[in-house]
Amino acid sequence: MSVSGSGLDPAALQAMANAMFSALPGAEPALAQAPAAPRGPINLASPLPPGGIPVAGHNNPLPVATTLPMTPPMRTTQPGAAELAAPPSFITPRVLPTQAQTPDLHGLQSTVLPALPKGGSGFAGVPEAFAALIPGAAPTPNLSDAAVPSAVQPPSNPYYFLGEASSTSGVPAAPPLKLDGLSDRFGLSTPTRVPATPLATPSAPSSPSSASAPSFYFADLGAAQPAPTPKVAPGRGIFDVATIRRDFPILSTKVNGGKPLVWLDNAATTQKPQSVIDRIAYFYAHENSNIHRAAHELAARATDAYEAARKKVARFIGASTPDEIIFVRGTTEAINLVAQSWGKQNIGEGDEIVISHLEHHANIVPWQMLAAEKGAVLRVIPVDNTGQVRLDEYQKLLNHRTRIVSVTQVSNALGTVVPVKEIIDLAHRAGAKVLIDGAQSVSHMKVDVQALDADFFVFSGHKVFGPTGIGVVYGKKEILEHTPPYQGGGNMIQDVTFEKTVYHGPPARFEAGTGNIADAVGLGAAIDYVERIGIENIARAEHDLLEYGTDLLCRIPGLCMIGTAAHKTSVMSFVLDGFTTNEVGQALSEEGIAVRTGHHCAQPILRRFGLEFTVRPSLAFYNTFEELDLLADTVRRLAQTRRRG
Repeated sequence: MSVSGSGLDPAALQAMANAMFSALPGAEPALAQAPAAPRGPINLASPLPPGGIPVAGHNNPLPVATTLPMTPPMRTTQPGAAELAAPPSFITPRVLPTQAQTPDLHGLQSTVLPALPKGGSGFAGVPEAFAALIPGAAPTPNLSDAAVPSAVQPPSNPYYFLGEASSTSGVPAAPPLKLDGLSDRFGLSTPTRVPATPLATPSAPSSPSSASAPSFYFADLGAAQPAPTPKVAPGRGIFDVATIRRDFPILSTKVNGGKPLVWLDNAATTQKPQSVIDRIAYFYAHENSNIHRAAHELAARATDAYEAARKKVARFIGASTPDEIIFVRGTTEAINLVAQSWGKQNIGEGDEIVISHLEHHANIVPWQMLAAEKGAVLRVIPVDNTGQVRLDEYQKLLNHRTRIVSVTQVSNALGTVVPVKEIIDLAHRAGAKVLIDGAQSVSHMKVDVQALDADFFVFSGHKVFGPTGIGVVYGKKEILEHTPPYQGGGNMIQDVTFEKTVYHGPPARFEAGTGNIADAVGLGAAIDYVERIGIENIARAEHDLLEYGTDLLCRIPGLCMIGTAAHKTSVMSFVLDGFTTNEVGQALSEEGIAVRTGHHCAQPILRRFGLEFTVRPSLAFYNTFEELDLLADTVRRLAQTRRRG
């Protein structure tokens, strides 16, 4: 039966379909909740509005509790994904040694209690202490708050991974965590939970953006502290995690004879909400076609869906136009594209490429290959003993031969948040371009490529709750327009003769052949989901989990945390004295807990700490405090078996 013959309006049907597929599966009306217990001395100056935080373009936001919900946490997880292989042995580019690269194993024999993030800059992941190292950097703003002593004043935005309206590079440094009262350093006693106290209900809700200088529990640590205890009571959070978890069907999976899956391998890949699964299925059921080429209806539907996903990515990372967004298979292909297109055109013999000691193999090997081919020099930014890059040493590496600096925003092995804004500014002063590897950052923090002034930014869809096999290259339009294509074939040409080929402009110039259309559409749905919840809410929830889990693990005798930078996100790498990482991973797997063990495709940074492997639990916003309790309890029991032996 035709639509026209049925008396139904095609436009009305299309509107109904659009409304149905823009709605988030599993979303429920917000329920009235009793005031919940706070996690500590919290002063929520700007409570969440009833019914959730509205997101532009969505009339039905995901329910977000106005007060901290009392929903009990649940457990979950699953196995990980393979990563890039080690660099080929035949590649031998020149690498110039730099200072401070010799492993310093001091302190690796005992438990390390790391300093957790307590402040940040106007842009994601910029430790405030680095701002002073940049010539001409804006001065650190001063805060005045009569209720808070000057030595304890929190920054205007205490979350180091969230953006500020200001364009300044630094914020006031938060006071260091006090360890003077730590009477049981090796955690032999049971952690004491923070007692529950009522949270005052505000008289009138206000927008989160209207708050000024809220005081959060981890930004107010100036006075001497008692023995460290978990700062967040289990079951409390920025939103109702039980509602969130219902959106992820795999989180209800049982493994190993009925144990709940606990997915703590999020740095390898994230799980997918039902809305993403449904969107991909709908594409294949109703829109499947090649794009840009045919005149029929399905081609138009597929093209519209694909280009709509490009627009969503551009908005999500703050690009100035969708033409700056190139779809690729993932971060690895993205970096190879830049190296083999822009790099081959602009890097020659004697030129220099700068990377950091923190890099994933995918941000090392392509530059090694290019350096070996071109006779260029690969230079490496060293890190300190906490796993943070040394900006003072980085400045010494920059010179008139530096062509590109390529660094990660978040270390996949350590969780270190790198001060990429400072790195970009210093590189630009030296006349170099900058690529930022955002594979481990886009799912945890707000990214604005224009604010960062990145020349290239790359990430993978499967790290941000989207499908595998899809990734993104952002490049400044003026750079892409003068960059040759990476591959040749269909879809990237205007005209072909046997004498010459005329290429399309970007982004089509870099998308030869039939792309991964369905998964690009799925990535767009994942971005819709993240924006519905709010990346700021995700960041805050994960910070609570990170602080709580780190505290629990640091109390286990014989456990050593690897990567203790003051600014971290969602990774808790460790080794356990007397056990191989595989033994720890197997013990966790038997309890249903999935973590990554091994070198995490980041061998240089682990060897910087004298190690070949670590155990790497990694977090997402759908994880719970109870899951972290189970993680710590399992590791503690394992440690006790070796002591008894």
